[in-house]
Amino acid sequence: MDALTGLLEGPKARGAFLIKSVFSPPWALRVEDRAPISLVTMVRGDAWVLPDRSTPALLRPGDVAVLRGPDPYTIADEQDTGVQIVVGPEQRCNTTEGEDVTDTMALGVRTWGDTLGQGSSVMLSGTYQAPSEIGRRLLNALPALLVRPAGAEDNALVSLLADEISRDEPGQELVLDRLLDLLFVSVLRAWLAAPGAGAPAWYRAQSDHTVGPALRLLHDNPGQAWTVELLARKVGVSRAGLARRFTAVVGEPPMSYLATWRLTLAADLLREPDATVAGVAHRVGYSSAFALSSAFKRVRGMSPQEYRTSRTADQPMPAGTPAQTIVLGAG
Repeated sequence: MDALTGLLEGPKARGAFLIKSVFSPPWALRVEDRAPISLVTMVRGDAWVLPDRSTPALLRPGDVAVLRGPDPYTIADEQDTGVQIVVGPEQRCNTTEGEDVTDTMALGVRTWGDTLGQGSSVMLSGTYQAPSEIGRRLLNALPALLVRPAGAEDNALVSLLADEISRDEPGQELVLDRLLDLLFVSVLRAWLAAPGAGAPAWYRAQSDHTVGPALRLLHDNPGQAWTVELLARKVGVSRAGLARRFTAVVGEPPMSYLATWRLTLAADLLREPDATVAGVAHRVGYSSAFALSSAFKRVRGMSPQEYRTSRTADQPMPAGTPAQTIVLGAG
C-alpha cells in the first residue's frame, strides 16, 4: 500500500451532516459544533472563513475549505459582519440572543437559511461527526484551515453534491456520505502534491531512496517484529545508515515512528464494532492485549477499553500541526 492510499483510505463518513445554506447579506455564522473536520464550499456568492487561531481566507464559488476542529470558526459575507447565529453541538442553531432557530429556518430537505431561493449566498457544508471516520494520523497532520481553489475536478464534485444534497431518495444518505469523502480526498490529494504546502515529513519521505522503502515496509506490515537491523537488511543498507537517514528525513528514529504508527492504527481499529483488544494487539504488532493496553494507556492516558467506551474517544486528539491556513496555489 502506498502512503497516499494508506492516508486517504481513512475518510469514511457515516451519516455525515450535510446542508445547503441560503443567506442574504449581511450574514455571519459562528460554528462551535466541535466537529473534527468540516468542508465548506460556495455555490453562489463569496464568503470569508474566519478561524479563531489562523489566518482568514476568502472563499469564491467552487473553492473548497477544509477546517480541522475542534476549534470554532466564523463564516460570513464580510470580515466585519457581526455574528447572528451560533451553530452548536448536534448542529443546533441559536441566535446570539439565545433563540433556537434550528427548525424555524428550515427551508426544505437539507436546506436552511433566511430566504428560499432568493439569497445572494448559497453555501454547501459537510461535517464528519467523529475522528474515527477520518483516521487520527490524517487528522493530526492537517492544517487548521486548508483551501483548495476552484478547479475542474473539484467543480464536478461540487456540482454533483449541490444536485444531490436536497434530494430525498432511497439510499440518499449513503450517496451523500460518499460524495463528501470524494470531495475531501480530492482536496487532500492536491494538498499533498503541492510543493511547499506543508505535507507531513513522513509523507514527503516516501520519495527518499532509503527511507521510502523502509516506510512502506512498516506501513504494510505493522505487526512484524521489526528491529532497525531487520529493516535495514530488507532495505539493503547498514543499520547505522538507515537509523541516521530515517531520523534526518522523518524527524524521529524508525522504532519511535513504528510505535506511534502502531498506536495510531490501534486507535482507529478499536472503534470498529467487532474489534477486540487482543485482536487489535495482534494486528498492530503487540504480543498481547496487556502489552497494547500498557502502551496505549501510557501514551493516551486511558486503557483501550476505556477509549472504546468513553465519549472522549470521539473528540479530536490535539493536532501535531501548528494552527495555520494553507491556500493551495497561493504564493
